[in-house]
Amino acid sequence: MILENEKTSPVQHDWNHHWEVYTEATEHNPGQRYRRRIVREFLERFGCSGSARILDIGSGQGDLALDLQHAFPQAEIAGLELSDTGVRISTVKAPTARFFQRDLLQNLGHPGPLSRWAQYAVCAEVLEHLDDPGRFLDNTAAYLAAGCTLVVTVPGGPQSEFDRYIGHRRHYAPRMLSDLLESRGYRVVFATTAGFPFFNLYRLLVILRGRRLINDVSTASPGGTSSLARAAMAIFHRLFALNVIGTRLGWQTIAVARWEENAGGGGGGRE
Repeated sequence: MILENEKTSPVQHDWNHHWEVYTEATEHNPGQRYRRRIVREFLERFGCSGSARILDIGSGQGDLALDLQHAFPQAEIAGLELSDTGVRISTVKAPTARFFQRDLLQNLGHPGPLSRWAQYAVCAEVLEHLDDPGRFLDNTAAYLAAGCTLVVTVPGGPQSEFDRYIGHRRHYAPRMLSDLLESRGYRVVFATTAGFPFFNLYRLLVILRGRRLINDVSTASPGGTSSLARAAMAIFHRLFALNVIGTRLGWQTIAVARWEENAGGGGGGRE
């Protein structure tokens, strides 16, 4: 099922401007921190350790890459990011990782030093922004080694005004995400939801805040988050440890898949 804005699709989001404005808010957002924890847990569950090569697809401003450095200190980590601003911020934030500016909606030829490189890959909160996520996944494949394990997170549940403002095209249920991945040659190990009940509650509050949240975030000065907002975020960060994965009731969708080149899609289990 597609939960999508019925209005005309928004114009292409300006990611250089996005990371200039929202970097601090993203760093401390309890929802983003929760997603990063999910990614780490699933990488560990599927054997990521030691000297693994991990690719962050859509690496934003580097928070996930930094977390992965701490979780897997011996791993090689690289990121692909559309915006120059994101690459610049990430390089400062996670200096032992490598970041490359790439538009993965364009087939730009040979991927250079990252050709067939990644043993593990993460695509966290990216696909929901894309009108053509299939093309994006097709162009990503050149960076993945055969058998690469891919962890994907995307939003589920209803969209907020802020989601639409930052360019969400659609939110995904597990079956929809599985079908997308399988159509591009991945074998889906499982697809499920997370976040019930406290992440759902957090998202509901975001939805109820409506367009006022856009103004809250856009006008906040650096370090200017109110003490009340900081306290609320800290409370939710603790509550998120009690969320349940796999109930089908959560508003965070997750899939783990393996890249099987020339497999032609098909297969894949779902919880």
